[in-house]
Amino acid sequence: MNFSSVNKIFEKSFRENWDRPAISNYQGATLHFRDLAQRIAQLHIMFEECGLEKGDKVAICSRNQANWAVSFLSALTYGAVPVPLMHEFKPSNIHHLVNHSESKILFVDEVIWENVVESEMPELQAIIQVNTFKLLYAANDRITEARARLNELFGKKYPMEFTPESINYYEDSAEELAIINYTSGTSGFSKGVMIPFRAIASNLEFGRKALPQINNTSNVVSMLPCAHMYGLMFEVLYELSMGCHVHFLSRLPSPKIILQALAEVKPTVVIAVPLIIEKIYKNKVKPVLDKVGIKYAMKVPGLDQMIINKIKAELTNAFGGEFYEVIIGGAAFNKEVETFFKKMGFPFTVGYGMTECAPIITYSDWKTEKLYSCGEIVPNMEMKIDSPDPQNIPGELLVRGANVFLGYYKNPEATAEALDEDGWLHTGDMGIIDADGSLFLRGRSKCMILGPSGQNIYPEEIEAALDVRPYFVESLVIEEEGGLTALVFPDFDQGAKDGMNQKEFAKYIKSTLPDINKDLPNYARLKKIEIMSEAFERTPKKSIKRYLYQRIKKTN
Repeated sequence: MNFSSVNKIFEKSFRENWDRPAISNYQGATLHFRDLAQRIAQLHIMFEECGLEKGDKVAICSRNQANWAVSFLSALTYGAVPVPLMHEFKPSNIHHLVNHSESKILFVDEVIWENVVESEMPELQAIIQVNTFKLLYAANDRITEARARLNELFGKKYPMEFTPESINYYEDSAEELAIINYTSGTSGFSKGVMIPFRAIASNLEFGRKALPQINNTSNVVSMLPCAHMYGLMFEVLYELSMGCHVHFLSRLPSPKIILQALAEVKPTVVIAVPLIIEKIYKNKVKPVLDKVGIKYAMKVPGLDQMIINKIKAELTNAFGGEFYEVIIGGAAFNKEVETFFKKMGFPFTVGYGMTECAPIITYSDWKTEKLYSCGEIVPNMEMKIDSPDPQNIPGELLVRGANVFLGYYKNPEATAEALDEDGWLHTGDMGIIDADGSLFLRGRSKCMILGPSGQNIYPEEIEAALDVRPYFVESLVIEEEGGLTALVFPDFDQGAKDGMNQKEFAKYIKSTLPDINKDLPNYARLKKIEIMSEAFERTPKKSIKRYLYQRIKKTN
């Protein structure tokens, strides 16, 4: 690929779209590109006063909102390294990640600020409230004074007026570190994915080729977490590089709120996770199809197509009516839902990616994508299946190219496990590639579960917290009926020694659920605990055979 500086791409977009709307909080205030550029310029002055140098880290921990984008782009265009953190992380996780990343500045919203302790993060020079850019903590008086005099300092730096020519962003290079994106929050599990500028540039190039419909008259709703690469890249960064107007859902993105926003904003493209589409199918489409009269009509040739066309029209209007396609990614798509949507001719496509590729790996336009496939390899990338017969026998998917990350921050062992000597990233996902180059995933050897709003849930983290509790010998967390279930094999002998019969013991173990959930992020809380009567089956390497327990039934 011919590399173009990412920051210069943003600089060009801001200049060309100076008077156009850039970012809004849904049903809230709008910042034009000139306002976005001015806020970035003001934060650059603050960064200088904080002694921030090129390559220093800036952590951002907040709900999705317009100023999240301001904070992120301010760090990136300054030459610092933004470190997005999930706002649902517990305070101890936030402290750990801020320290692990060696961040010098932390942007937080007011809810996060109530619970974090600045003394737990000794390297921080400043903590800034995202909503208002109020200074919450400063390591010295110079920073406090600079914030108080920021308008004056801005006026001195730009004495005439702030114009498109006033902006001059840091010129990045291809292999330079752009972002550290943590895959989880817990010490011992958190891996900081080091994403280079070439990976961002390559993803932006993919966007221009795959989604030419996006331009400076387009609107997009940002409903996935900005702290994850999928939402960050394709609901924020690509759009702003094209002069598009991004509307942030700053509240919990329930299906009702999402559909309301889509109907009002009328986006050019919709970026979604399977769960959102599956809920819409379950709540809006399935009840119609299950009606006795409709079931009968669906068996009548001609009449069935009329019903399908009516459902398609209503769904199209529900999504705003002006979108080119719905791009689904982040997890496997329910086959029943996918089959019906394909039969209906609804404009959707299923892509595939991972944080380590910033994130895109495969994609095809909705008009050409095959049923159950997640598309073909994207530009600047290559893929292969580790299998003697890649078209018929599933094997691990390996990818290589411009999108692939640099490694895990301060974790050479994990980096060596993921990246081999020839630069191939071992994805941990199993699949086949057909004769036309379409990828069909056949299973995920990784354990990650996609949360209700696109959050990555790592069951090992929850299991680690469970396994240290009294009476808990070992546990396994699975996804079941839209929630998380903990399968627990307890110490029955110890329970008996402590005077509990089996029924009392099981009742006690289950009663610990509220206490367990207090220490978990809201999106990762357990719905229930089930008691296992026997220890889990294990592989020769002593790992639990997770696949055996995905649809486990209650033992009592």
